[in-house]
Amino acid sequence: MANERTYPTLPCRELDESISFYESLGFKRTYRQIRPNPYAVVALEEIQIHLFGMDGFNPADSYGSVIIAVPDPDSLYRDFASKLRNTYGKLPVSGIPRITRPRKKYGTVSGFSVVDPGGNWLRIYKLGDTEQEDSAKETEGLAGFINVAARLGDAHGDEALALKTLESGLKRFPEAPAIERVKAYLYRAELAVRTKNLELAKSSFALAKSLKLTEDEKASIADEFTHVDGLLKQE
Repeated sequence: MANERTYPTLPCRELDESISFYESLGFKRTYRQIRPNPYAVVALEEIQIHLFGMDGFNPADSYGSVIIAVPDPDSLYRDFASKLRNTYGKLPVSGIPRITRPRKKYGTVSGFSVVDPGGNWLRIYKLGDTEQEDSAKETEGLAGFINVAARLGDAHGDEALALKTLESGLKRFPEAPAIERVKAYLYRAELAVRTKNLELAKSSFALAKSLKLTEDEKASIADEFTHVDGLLKQE
């Protein structure tokens, strides 16, 4: 067999609300019906997503999830983020809908996620990436806590537990390498924005900026500083 295709069918509360959201990301509506049941198809090049309306559906209870493998997730994120800012006036990083920034998940594939108005997770990964066992370095010390926090906050959407995990790691490893503490503070700042704790977000960002890094370390984490700074400015 060849040329097979599989299309996810995701639930939503309001069909037109979900269609509009996908159109804001650059998708085109290719099909829509109301009877005998609400159903629509949106497409972005080779990505096709089928939507169906469900009376009484609560997006917060959705278990819908689909993995989308693309050649360049970073470029797609920048495009989606720009379009979402234009639509919402800021980057939606909490609630439904929302988007998470690209993050290399220690030992796993890299990518980002979009949660649509139906509460469905679009997990965008790099084409060709494969799941791998965490290396010893990535599971030890503060880096290991950052690893777990990222899985909780970005893959499961449990920001509160992710914050608790980071706090535990920072308390347990106060002498961790500066670059690891900076990463922890920056992610804590991001999680704090997502949980509407602006005071914690600002203090965490200030701590991240106060630590001394080498020029190479600064370059490696520049995008994260820019991302968190942008989140704070939009609040």
